Amino acid sequence: MKIAIPLTDGKLSAHFGHCQQFAIMEADQTTGKTGAQTLLTPPAHEPGVYPAWLAGQGATHIIAGGMGQQAQNLFAQSGIQVIIGAPAEDPAAIVNLFLKGKLQTGTNLCDH
Repeated sequence: MKIAIPLTDGKLSAHFGHCQQFAIMEADQTTGKTGAQTLLTPPAHEPGVYPAWLAGQGATHIIAGGMGQQAQNLFAQSGIQVIIGAPAEDPAAIVNLFLKGKLQTGTNLCDH
């Protein structure tokens, strides 16, 4: 699997549409191990751009702090599983917690 995490200043961004970069983390859910991490600068944020762009990068999951319902639907249509309400932490720590089933998620930090 490839997990996309929107970043601002190296930590998960509260709202994926305002991020500076995306970390794409390779991970094996069966073994619980992470692989390579790639940092990518996203294209300009426009409705529907990020889901298609991340699908093109091979992302299978996106872990975000907050995301609007339309974006969630577009990610689902692109075959990308959405996890929202994640804390503003380092991407490797987030993925490790996710793989262990211990990622604490809370409220969707996006109000649209």
